[in-house]
Amino acid sequence: MLKILDITLPFFALVLCGYLAARQRLLPLDAISGLNGFVLFFALPCMLYRFGANTPIAQLLDVSVALTWLLCGLAMVGVTVATSLNTRIGWNDAAFGALVAAFPNSGFMGVPLLVALLGATVAGPTILTMVIDMVVISSLCIALSRLDGADQHGAAKALQKALKGVLTNPMPWAILLGALGSVLGLALPAPVLQVVGMLADAASPVALFTIGAVLARSQIMAAAGHAVAPLLRDYLPVALFKLFLHPLLVWLVGRLLIGLGLPLSSSALTVVVLVAALPSASNVSLLAERFGADNGRVARIILVTTAAAFVTFSMAAGIFIV
Repeated sequence: MLKILDITLPFFALVLCGYLAARQRLLPLDAISGLNGFVLFFALPCMLYRFGANTPIAQLLDVSVALTWLLCGLAMVGVTVATSLNTRIGWNDAAFGALVAAFPNSGFMGVPLLVALLGATVAGPTILTMVIDMVVISSLCIALSRLDGADQHGAAKALQKALKGVLTNPMPWAILLGALGSVLGLALPAPVLQVVGMLADAASPVALFTIGAVLARSQIMAAAGHAVAPLLRDYLPVALFKLFLHPLLVWLVGRLLIGLGLPLSSSALTVVVLVAALPSASNVSLLAERFGADNGRVARIILVTTAAAFVTFSMAAGIFIV
């Protein structure tokens, strides 16, 4: 367990550094968007490209992993929406609560953390879960968010917007280009490869620092009266779903599918269970704001899961990593 903490502690310490920097205004709040842009459009795509190029294509197209993850993601969305809908929470807020419960922080935190814990072979399954979350789960939740009539264009228009967001997101394209380079045996010119490598190396520390800064900004804005603090009972159950139900569900479904003869290896199941044990994805907050959902509730779920995941994720890693 101490060896696992030796690996996980620096990752969560960087999140804390970003949080404190923003809280103490050592990092101007206006600069956080710039950090987000650097990670999203430069550093993280380069990191994903490098992993995609160095990962066997069979790992990136593992049907067993994809089926396990997709089934569990759909189940998490269904359970969270069903338990969230009430007089205060309509379809819009319930759908984005479901998205934040089903979508772990696999990009900013998961890939570098799991590679540090288990080695480069885990990149393939982790990246595959990211693609499913970005393409399928996100699009489904955005379409569900329109069912309460909050948008006059309805679910079809929202789905079109979601798909447009997927197409303009550089991360899936970076994965695809890396995979194509791997299959075709193409290599970037040495100077370009060096630039990609430098940006890829910056992705993990800057992304983790940015997560903390984004969480601090949401708290500062709430305290300043720019957002209404959500009720504890409206966000804590969703956070608990993310931290405990999601990894447990992935493990149970994975074991069931293995029992039914699905060729899902125990090592791949360990990877996807640990991906599910990650805290909620911080970019869901941006989506919630864009579609008019209760961003304060979503941000609070992300904050709780990120703070608690230092303990819960480390415990899950201690249980599943032998």
